[in-house]
Amino acid sequence: MRMKQLTQNLPKWQKKSAPLLGLLIIFSTWGNSNQAIAATVDVAIPQSSLFDVISARAKKLASEEYVAPKHIELEALNNIDYQDYRSIRFKKDKAVWKDEGLYELQLFHPGFLYKTPVTINTVDSDSKRSRLPFSTDFYQYDGTAAPLQEEIAKSVAGTQLGHAGFRIHYPLNTNEYKDEVMVFQGASYFRVVGPQQVYGLSARGLAIDTAENSGEEFPVFKEFWLVKPKAEQTQITIFALLDSPSISGAYKFNVDPTTNMLVDVDMQIFARKDIKKLGVAPLTSMFYHGENSTKFFDDYRPEVHDSDGLLTQSTDDKWVWRPLNNPSQLSVTSFSYNNPKGFGLAQRDRDFNNYLDTEAHYHNRPSLWIEPQGEWGNGRVELVEIPTDTETNDNIVSYWVPEKPMKAGDSLKLSYKMTTFNAALTQHEKARVLRTRIGSAALPGEDNPPPKSHRQFTVDFTGSEINQLSEQLKLDADIQLTTGEVTDINIQKLPDSRGWRVAFKIAPQDDQPVDMRLSLKLRDKEISEVWSYVWYPNDIK
Repeated sequence: MRMKQLTQNLPKWQKKSAPLLGLLIIFSTWGNSNQAIAATVDVAIPQSSLFDVISARAKKLASEEYVAPKHIELEALNNIDYQDYRSIRFKKDKAVWKDEGLYELQLFHPGFLYKTPVTINTVDSDSKRSRLPFSTDFYQYDGTAAPLQEEIAKSVAGTQLGHAGFRIHYPLNTNEYKDEVMVFQGASYFRVVGPQQVYGLSARGLAIDTAENSGEEFPVFKEFWLVKPKAEQTQITIFALLDSPSISGAYKFNVDPTTNMLVDVDMQIFARKDIKKLGVAPLTSMFYHGENSTKFFDDYRPEVHDSDGLLTQSTDDKWVWRPLNNPSQLSVTSFSYNNPKGFGLAQRDRDFNNYLDTEAHYHNRPSLWIEPQGEWGNGRVELVEIPTDTETNDNIVSYWVPEKPMKAGDSLKLSYKMTTFNAALTQHEKARVLRTRIGSAALPGEDNPPPKSHRQFTVDFTGSEINQLSEQLKLDADIQLTTGEVTDINIQKLPDSRGWRVAFKIAPQDDQPVDMRLSLKLRDKEISEVWSYVWYPNDIK
């Protein structure tokens, strides 16, 4: 594995881009359906062939000039504001497949940010496909939204408008209640949760030109097909058609929330034009401040983040942990691999006392692991960290970038598994980084203290095996720096067998970023993951 640090200033970067949805208006007659939502029945497509059919459609789209989705032209929907949208709720008794099995489907109202509705289809056991058109009958309009219901109903009559997205419900935590376990809403964004977790980071179908000067392109899932599970079936399959100015594609999501949430993803994409940077299996998260922050945040909560680190695994089982940061300038870091075993964004810290947030429940946010299937070849895992002054901005992105760029007319077919977890993966057996703390390198009362850019780092490791090692054993710290100097290395066991600590000081070379790597060794054998961190001297003002 090779590691390369890139730091850029991109004035065109937008901290928060409102996700947009594609519009596909269906012109057909209303049909009868025994579902809670009126549906329009279409021709049958065998489930085994559905992915190929959607792929063929995507290939044809990519061969044609891109047609941007049209925004809603209905004034009643365009006038919905934030407060109105919060006051509109889907009626639970109108759920698709209600009381017919383990799964139920609820829909999102168009309007507010979501002004380009998507087409949603269901596919039954006979492979009959039914479209789900929008109707105000399936939503509860409360508060400021109450006066809008009649106006919206009149405006959408006969249009067969689509929806802003959908969410899937399944009895994840108890047999009596069907939890919301997955949601698709906005561009190609979707989110999942595992047992006892709450929504946090998002996944996306694809990322294009993230953190590039030209600006990022956001592909859109413009149509979905949800295969109705059998009554006791614990898995559900979702198909999607993706489109954007540069690319079109077909996606298949096989969702299994039996233990942790597991999503098997198959994708086939077709380039409409040359793509500078393709981001596969992108994850989007938020890091406002945490244990390693050096800036002051006027906040009663010690930490505020959806994820606290990037985790990667190479084919030779070298694990790398990169704590996240809220930088003073845009930071792009890449980790080069040949056929990576996996990567993901994790929320390792699960201790409520480190967040103290009784509403956001940051200690219960999910971690997500991407496990490539088959050979992905050469490429890099890229981490983008964006400055933010609020927790409402998603400022963290990670994804896989293939070494070979896609050219117009190219196609790419890949598969991967996406799994939720908490603090640690079961297959990760080495000692893990528990915490990263940063402070001044100056000693208390020192007459001639070093510059503020000189820092003291304290990195704690934990694990079932390393915690049982005798404090009489000599562990070694393998520390590597790209620039600067490291001094005062000290290793000691923490009280009550809670792990081992490595403390050291660094002196940067001028204003150059210091890219560091640290791992623990016992008798020349690496017994921990690799801690990776970049210190920017300019972060201390």
